[in-house]
Parts: sequence; structure tokens; C-alpha cells
Amino acid sequence: MVTIDRSSDLTTIGANGGGWVAPVGTSSPADPATQPLPPWAPLGAISDDGLKYGFDEDSQEFTPWGLTSPFRTIITKSVRTFGMTLWETSRTTVKSVMYRLDEADLTPTAGVTSYAETASPSPDRRAWWFVVMDGETLNGFYVPQGEISDRSDVTFKRDEMSGYEITITAYPDEAGNTVYHLDKLPDTPVYTGS
Repeated sequence: MVTIDRSSDLTTIGANGGGWVAPVGTSSPADPATQPLPPWAPLGAISDDGLKYGFDEDSQEFTPWGLTSPFRTIITKSVRTFGMTLWETSRTTVKSVMYRLDEADLTPTAGVTSYAETASPSPDRRAWWFVVMDGETLNGFYVPQGEISDRSDVTFKRDEMSGYEITITAYPDEAGNTVYHLDKLPDTPVYTGS
């Protein structure tokens, strides 16, 4: 009889997590279990929808004459995205990423912070760090060059939390990589075939 090998220690539920942002060129934290230090700035509370890691890929199939299935496929597009809703809309770091502003430009004067949105936004690439936690399991995602590529509408309503729903697109770094994974996982038992 076949024995099915299962281990709940090797599953992940996004029970908790966080996000940080820093200038492009900032190194990733060395361990997903340690608190990132400046220049990493926290994104604060993320909605209970958590973090969505997206894959957008296209491919081209080549089917030779006389066959009905392809004998080769190449990837023509491969994009990685991260999506979340930032709830701490009054946090200057969050306003900075939402409106493509330098955080220093959001310093209040006489208790009032004023800023303007431009009709011609410039690219705003930053480094991003995300951690997903589930007990002893931690998944870290380092995006050395990412930019908010999609922003949803913001609702101000009595029975709804206002938030900035954003999508970050990861761009290749000098090594051609878009996302680095730093995972802290339990040891996997050796499969013995029994």
C-alpha cells in the first residue's frame, strides 16, 4: 500500500506579516526573523487581506506540422507583483509611496502637512521587503527595485477603513533578478520511501 507523506509543519498560512520600503540600493535584511533597521521604513498595518504575490506570464507555443500539441514553449513575459492594502494612510512613509513623494517633503508646518499631486509623475523605484509569518515559518521577499504600478480608488466612509490598495511591480536588478527569497523553514524530514 502507498503511504502518503504529509507534514503540517511544511504548510504556510499568512497568519501575520509586514512590509518595509527603502531607497533603491538598500541591502536586504539578512534574516526574515530580525527587525529591519533604517533606512528601512515600515508600511504599518496591512489589511486583513494580507499580501498577494502575483505571477503574470505569457508564453509562445511552437507546434510542428503534423502534430496537435506543441513540442516547445518559450516564456515571452514574466512579471512578479506584490499587492496589499495599506491602512495607516496618515503614516508619512505610506503617503510617500502612494503619492510618489520624498518623505522629507511631508514634514508638517504649524501642524499642517501640504503636498500636491503632479499630472506628470516621475518613476519612483524603491527597494521593498516583505515578511510572511506562520509560527516558526517565515517567508521573506526582497525586491531590490520595485515601483507601485497600480493604485486603487480610496474610499472615505463611516463603516469602512480607508486604505491605499497598491500593486508593486518588481523590476530586474543588475544581476537580472526581480525577487529574492529568504525563508526560515523547519527541517524537512528525509523521505525514506516508506
